Amino acid sequence: MGDVGELRLQFGDEKASPRKQTSSINLSQRRRNPRIKVNYRRWLRIGVYTVLLIAGQSVGTMLGRLYFDKGGKSKWLATLVTLIGFPILLPLYMIKSPKTPSSNITLQSNPPTATKLAFLYVSLGLLVAIGCFLYSVGLMYLPVSTYSLICASQLAFNAFFSYFLNSLIFTPFILNSLVLLTISSSLLMFQPEPVSDGASDGPNHPASRAKFITGFVCTVAASAGYGLMLSLTQLAFKKVIKKETFKAVMDMIIYQSIVSSSAILIGFFASGEWRSLKGEMDGFHLGKASYVMTLVWTAISWQLFSVGCVGLIFEVSSLFSNAISALGLPVVPVFAVVFFHDKMDGIKIVSMILAVWGFVSYGYQNYLDDLNESSTVENRDAIRE
Repeated sequence: MGDVGELRLQFGDEKASPRKQTSSINLSQRRRNPRIKVNYRRWLRIGVYTVLLIAGQSVGTMLGRLYFDKGGKSKWLATLVTLIGFPILLPLYMIKSPKTPSSNITLQSNPPTATKLAFLYVSLGLLVAIGCFLYSVGLMYLPVSTYSLICASQLAFNAFFSYFLNSLIFTPFILNSLVLLTISSSLLMFQPEPVSDGASDGPNHPASRAKFITGFVCTVAASAGYGLMLSLTQLAFKKVIKKETFKAVMDMIIYQSIVSSSAILIGFFASGEWRSLKGEMDGFHLGKASYVMTLVWTAISWQLFSVGCVGLIFEVSSLFSNAISALGLPVVPVFAVVFFHDKMDGIKIVSMILAVWGFVSYGYQNYLDDLNESSTVENRDAIRE
């Protein structure tokens, strides 16, 4: 009799199982749909940040080179305009952050103290100020195509610092990316062509080898500082700020920009370069109006870049943000050949190919990580259900 009872129970369960199975499937779908929507929104934000970063970086770099080529001589002013445009971002504080059930950043119960936040913003702001000034020196002494390709080395520096600060795991694809990008930028030291001298009155004046080396060293040093800054920013979001809001991104940009702009402004007046601004404007090859508009649009472009850069750090990681920046770097040399008549010799072509190859290698690793993370989440949900 016990066997008959067990048999009837099994039959009863088999009849009911299709309903239970359907109910389980519906429940699973209901649970996954919000996640899918959130994932779409997240990748939409990543797409917007990517466009802002690449567009801002490309336009800002081209306009910065235009400033020096057409008669601009002030390194401090060229640096200042990359930082001082942050007030145009203040209306973005009105954007409300969507609430997401999961994130790469751990939530906290106790907010950081004002002293800790002040130290964080001042430190990062000063690091940004130094890096931007070094970038301006490099852009002054190097052709924009050479300058942009050297900047690809910032991804290697970022990966190096991320290994110690952000627990980055070096995979074969990431190592391949770093080696290619390092070789890509190192090749440019051997190019024989003369470079433009920002201190001259024209774009075709050959610079001395010493100035080329100065520009190269300053650009590499700025790339190293930029890579460190990105890793520290990611660490700050994870360990100090710990907020999943767009306001946290804006706070990082605005307060950091206030500090860096103030530091460069002090250097600008202390150097005495402000005294020559009127003569520089009068002697600008494209006219006074073009002089002003070049500076204004340079400021706007770099602020768009800042939103994209910090937004990608917030959404993904500092290395991903830097990889997107490296993706946009080959765009600049192409435009430089068209608008500034830079020479695209064999070394630059090989360097550009290696830079793109390095980015693709890193991007493929990020694609594998995303697939692995999605598979892990689905398996965990299947176990729970």
